[in-house]
Amino acid sequence: MKLLRHGPAGAEKPGILHSDGTVRDLSAIVSDIGGAVLSDAGLASIRSADPARLPIVEGARLGPCVAGTGKFICIGLNYSDHAAETGATVPPEPIIFMKATSAIVGPNDPIIIPRTSEKTDWEVELAVIIGKKAKYVSEADAMDYVAGYAVTNDVSERAFQTERSGQWTKGKSCDNFGQIGPWLVTRDEVDDPQNLSMWLTVNGTKMQNGSTKTMVYGVKYLVSYLSQFMTLHPGDVISTGTPPGVGLGMKPPQYLKAGDVVELGIEGLGQQRQDVIAD
Repeated sequence: MKLLRHGPAGAEKPGILHSDGTVRDLSAIVSDIGGAVLSDAGLASIRSADPARLPIVEGARLGPCVAGTGKFICIGLNYSDHAAETGATVPPEPIIFMKATSAIVGPNDPIIIPRTSEKTDWEVELAVIIGKKAKYVSEADAMDYVAGYAVTNDVSERAFQTERSGQWTKGKSCDNFGQIGPWLVTRDEVDDPQNLSMWLTVNGTKMQNGSTKTMVYGVKYLVSYLSQFMTLHPGDVISTGTPPGVGLGMKPPQYLKAGDVVELGIEGLGQQRQDVIAD
């Protein structure tokens, strides 16, 4: 299934993408795409409904595809080829940092360049959405705790991230720095999350053209690893890292400016489009 949320920011309603390409409203079936709805039982209740009998939604904004995210956990330098382009070594364990949940917006909501920003960058990433409480999970059982996957843009302000002292969080958490969607694709529709092509363009020029094949630490490992340090809850998002082609890695580096248009996508998970505006 491809689950989504539609409507104005802060007032989104649950929905599903029907096989005929129309968006159908799920409000009569579930209250939102989050919490217990993300469990196997919750998803089964949605599967039992006939999308053809649900109301069609036309022209609505798409919001973030998951509601109630308590943790937005990001993995740094998790693609071997991306680490190489930035001159970094592959870490011996996953690099973990948090992105503020206030950064989360819909897939086509704009990228807002913060005041005083000098180096706003792009990062197409595979997002893993947790479906049920996970603590001390084994790698063998890790997929049982995954509700599904989505595209995310881990927008980053590199000067805030690396030149302003402290940890990476302040360079990752500005408003509209976390587009998620267009849909949450349930795990049964993704045969192998470690074999998905992914891409990003700026003003129509291909910048990132990679694959989850080059992930250093895969989805199973990351879910298990993170659950050793913190309990993962339904709706938590793990953004798993980016392939090469970010602005920071170019020679000379290239960053976003107001008026740019960013488009990105992952095989089978849909695509996003964002106008870049100044705050």
